[in-house]
Amino acid sequence: MTPSRQDWHGDLGELLRFYAEAGYDEALEDAPVDRFAESAAQRSRQEEQQARPQPERQAAPRSEPQRTTATRPSSPSPAMKAPAAAVPDEQQAAAARALARQAGSLEELRAILSTYDGCNLKFTAKNLVFADGNPEAPIMFVGEAPGRDEDIEGLPFVGRSGQLLDRMIAAIGLDRTSAYISNVIPWRPPGNRDPSPLETEICRPFIERQIELVNPRVLVTLGNPSTRALTGLTNGITRLRGKWVEHVTPGGTRIATMPTLHPAYLLRNPAHKKLVWRDLLEIKARLRETA
Repeated sequence: MTPSRQDWHGDLGELLRFYAEAGYDEALEDAPVDRFAESAAQRSRQEEQQARPQPERQAAPRSEPQRTTATRPSSPSPAMKAPAAAVPDEQQAAAARALARQAGSLEELRAILSTYDGCNLKFTAKNLVFADGNPEAPIMFVGEAPGRDEDIEGLPFVGRSGQLLDRMIAAIGLDRTSAYISNVIPWRPPGNRDPSPLETEICRPFIERQIELVNPRVLVTLGNPSTRALTGLTNGITRLRGKWVEHVTPGGTRIATMPTLHPAYLLRNPAHKKLVWRDLLEIKARLRETA
């Protein structure tokens, strides 16, 4: 049975929605490219080349072997050298640590990040995504990095994952006026790719200083990357979740930390919401004990 034109249009709409949710919101070319036509043309050229008669190769005359002396390969000229990649280095990470220590308040930290140019992610993002919620709250949630919706709004967790996070914290009697929400990375990586280890290392001093300034009674790390960045633990999140660990601030303050699954993971694996519910009950009990 041949699909109708309406069916094709429906499939195309679903594909476009998938790309939009994945963060692919910009076209690479002004006009569409027919890759199937390119492949067909390439096969046709290859068939034509194979069909042409090939000239017979004559054996090269044998000559006496020449003795050669080993020489060092000449260094490439400056014009032939590959351009340096625009990526951050360890020096930038050290500068980030020094700048983060200078912030005496959340407002100062935000101002520092607004003018900081040491992380290449800033130049591809639309907005700085600093934080949302109440900085006086007893609990702080930290994810990995903003996505497309967060980059547009300039606030963390406002897309589908954020809507689920709102329902998660509402389940234990909290909302954004009684919780504080941020990310390890304050700028959206292009195409929602994973931040590189060096990008994470550059941004880590800023989120550590942010946690230190908020000084929550309970810290919740959402997903594996934020858990590794803030606790140093390398076990998978499925093994770490549900168990209390500690985040130690640069000043030496120890904060009770609960690793749990990221809302984006739960959207893909809804059966695991029951695991997060157990984690949330542990968090609720700890907040009650430390009130």
